[in-house]
Amino acid sequence: MSVQRSHSSDTVTWTGMIGDLSLAVFKGAVGYFSGSKALLGDALYSASDAVSALNRLIPRFSSPKGRGAGKQQILAHRTEPVFAILFSVLVLMGGLQIAVASIREIASGKIHVPDNFALIAIFVSLAVKEAMFQFQYRYSKKQGDGQHSAYAEEHRFSLYTSLTVCVGVFLSVAGDTFGWKAMMYMDPVSALIVAGLVIRKGYLLIMNSVYGSLVQEAEQEDAINFIETVQRVHGIITVDDLKAREQGHYITVDLKISVNPRITVLEANEIADRAKKLLMHRFVHISDVNIQVVPYDPGYPYKSNHQLTDNDMPTLLQ
Repeated sequence: MSVQRSHSSDTVTWTGMIGDLSLAVFKGAVGYFSGSKALLGDALYSASDAVSALNRLIPRFSSPKGRGAGKQQILAHRTEPVFAILFSVLVLMGGLQIAVASIREIASGKIHVPDNFALIAIFVSLAVKEAMFQFQYRYSKKQGDGQHSAYAEEHRFSLYTSLTVCVGVFLSVAGDTFGWKAMMYMDPVSALIVAGLVIRKGYLLIMNSVYGSLVQEAEQEDAINFIETVQRVHGIITVDDLKAREQGHYITVDLKISVNPRITVLEANEIADRAKKLLMHRFVHISDVNIQVVPYDPGYPYKSNHQLTDNDMPTLLQ
């Protein structure tokens, strides 16, 4: 069930990324042919939203299933943020270029007023973006994958950008229509504001790609060390689940371990107590350990002898 939910969430994220890329191409083409630098900046912001979706799609954490496999996954994951950083740098450079071009246009006094169809393109892109956001937000909240807050935060700044562009282009076109020269400067002014938002987004993307990956690698290395330590305790067969929760400078660990189903409850509690003491003694930043003990179940078709002898039901059809 969790695997199917993960695939569905990835499909929704892929849909959003493709939609943002399509909007970026559409806005960029309209902005280029209409002469609107603000719309070009909005296109760059849509491209940065696509990069954010790419960061969510990059798998950086997978539960370790073995000592060697977990360490190999860490080494492989270190190269994954490179592409996201590359795209983030391109977005950052594009925002700087838009800012420089806007300042030059304002300083020169030769203002190019966008064509009227730029306004139509802005309204169409706003409607499409809102539809995409509603679909992603509602689906994420229904699935309970926790990404709806990230969608809302990104959509908020994307909406600010599009509204800034809409106001700037509208005032610039109105100024050209009524002969108000001061209002004709609103397109490059709004482009300058949007460029600042694009630069901010590019900076945040780079920081999240670099420091976010380092934090996740450290968390995965800690999880591998926790599991290796617990597996040294005599009586523990497998570690079925491990969750570490940060509480300030300390960590609370939730464990689920499997033990021999034929031992007593007292013996199982002693094994859990030894595992807890070993973890807290080995790792001083662990403040508490909660351990759930379950009997080991090899599953079908593997059955132990005690299951066959203790079962009173006939094994053959009568």
